[in-house]
Amino acid sequence: MSIPQKQHLSLPKILTLGFLIIILIGTLLLSLPIATRGTHTTSVMDAFFTATSATCVTGLTLVSTAFHWTLFGQTVILFLMEIGGLGFMTFTVMLFLFMRRQMKLSTRLLAQESLNLDNLSQLSVIKLILLLSLIIQLVGAGLLMLDFYPRYGWTKGIWFSIFHAVSAFCNAGFDLFGNSLEDFTNDPYVLSIMAILIIAGSFGFLVWQDLLLYPKRRRLSLHTKLALGTGTVITLISIVVYLLSENNLQVLSQHVSYGHRLMNTLFMAITPRTAGLTTLPYQHLSLASIAFTMILMFIGGTPGSTAGGVKTTTIGLLTIQSIATLRGKRDATFGHRRFTQDNIFRALTLIFVALTILAAATLILCATQPLPKNDGLQSVTFEVLAAFGTTGISLGLTPHLNVLGKLIIMFLMFIGRVGIYTVMFSILNANRKQPKYRYPEESVLIG
Repeated sequence: MSIPQKQHLSLPKILTLGFLIIILIGTLLLSLPIATRGTHTTSVMDAFFTATSATCVTGLTLVSTAFHWTLFGQTVILFLMEIGGLGFMTFTVMLFLFMRRQMKLSTRLLAQESLNLDNLSQLSVIKLILLLSLIIQLVGAGLLMLDFYPRYGWTKGIWFSIFHAVSAFCNAGFDLFGNSLEDFTNDPYVLSIMAILIIAGSFGFLVWQDLLLYPKRRRLSLHTKLALGTGTVITLISIVVYLLSENNLQVLSQHVSYGHRLMNTLFMAITPRTAGLTTLPYQHLSLASIAFTMILMFIGGTPGSTAGGVKTTTIGLLTIQSIATLRGKRDATFGHRRFTQDNIFRALTLIFVALTILAAATLILCATQPLPKNDGLQSVTFEVLAAFGTTGISLGLTPHLNVLGKLIIMFLMFIGRVGIYTVMFSILNANRKQPKYRYPEESVLIG
């Protein structure tokens, strides 16, 4: 009689459950009376939604972060942003590294899966990257303090500087001003600091590792080259599109100078792919700008970073592959390297699954929610992509959704942060073992 073997949770399931546990803890803390200002009440749904949005570094909210939550509640949100941005396994690795204790193989594999690392040897640089992340946030807070202290005084200025440095670096989109960064349209200094923090947080562990080790290695990996190249091209295209579609943000007040409008345009080209901090209501933008913003939110940021979406490297890889196919070439190459077929298959699968999920969510929301008559589909599509891309930019629809609608948005935020493959592997109980047989190959007509 055989003894049944003990069933172990797969790595994707552990990661999924880990994020869920953090969200539930955050929900419990935000539900406490001490987290809410005296004149407000917090429902379980409001706490659950806020904890999900903060852990998934999105920024979509049902209540005002500035006016609804006490200092305790805002502190809970800050820690959820930090944990969600850097990843809960990052802090586990950091604990082992500082204690100088050897991690078990299962813990190392889980950390590798969580941080999107290629191999276990890369865990050795996590301590350096973590220290760099904390230094960047502290320096960012210090630079913001130079502007916030004259505005808000010492106590409020220090708290606002720390909170917004963390929110920007983790690409979380939360703010304590009540209107995102609309008060800073004429303050290029603050916008520049926030933009640098957003870009630094959106790089991801592998890119930071390559950049930190470049003086020693004198080379960059294919991933880093593709991520930086694709990100740069998308940013430049975004600047041109917004300059043309918004006429350098003529929608802003006439009191905003041409140079300041240009700075706001540059900031707007950075934030839609991941950050969610805005300097103007997106309801005031043209339809062309709103449509382009949806595309940017769908693309998202760099793999292994705090961003959601299908990621820049996915778009870059498929673009290169498409060009190679249309030119009759067999291989897709970049930087004197050839992409593997597994890379291409995973990218195509990711795009297909993402579009399927987004289409299903949009259809359900359109069928079940009270929507504006004139632009209901636009509002739903925008909100769905903002949640999936963990961007947090909103056209104002989320607070008006019913319970089902809020749950759908929360699921999209969760899958956008944790990752489609991780969540889908958990749900479908995926097994990476391949069968020992393969069926005969045959072609079908395409296009």
